[in-house]
Amino acid sequence: MSTTTGEAKVAEHTAVRKTFTVAAPREIAFRVFTEKMTSWWPLATHHIGKANAVAAVIEPRVGGRWFERGEDGSETPWGKVLAWEPPARVVLAWQIRADWQCDPDFVTEVEAAFTATGPATTRVDFEHRNLERFGAHAAEIVATFDSDGGWTGLLEAFRKAAETQA
Repeated sequence: MSTTTGEAKVAEHTAVRKTFTVAAPREIAFRVFTEKMTSWWPLATHHIGKANAVAAVIEPRVGGRWFERGEDGSETPWGKVLAWEPPARVVLAWQIRADWQCDPDFVTEVEAAFTATGPATTRVDFEHRNLERFGAHAAEIVATFDSDGGWTGLLEAFRKAAETQA
């Protein structure tokens, strides 16, 4: 199958991918990414609920919810768990549209895979894919997600939190 240059360019911009090493055992890296997301997710600036967010929660099972909890006890959905394979892999449905509102009919996928590279080191392969589903906003969303204010900075905060827990 042949593709035009334009099609190839669009395909290159449908995912944000990051691979990095964490100085922590795989089990700790997985646990900090999933169970301790509040320790590294910047809730003061990265929340969509009306109340100030105090926790980012991933329910540990396929079909579990991914949401933020507000200081008033409210829960604002972000998505759901598509794959739960501790300590190797988690796949989450990101159900937040370009207008930063949750939509249960909108899905892009966030995957984090954890591979032990030593007794106290883990390679993390991260991908936020299907970003073409943002339609006319796709290029803007990719640029946002691939910035220091997006996944680049979030994953650096995660790395530091995991290394602190190790």
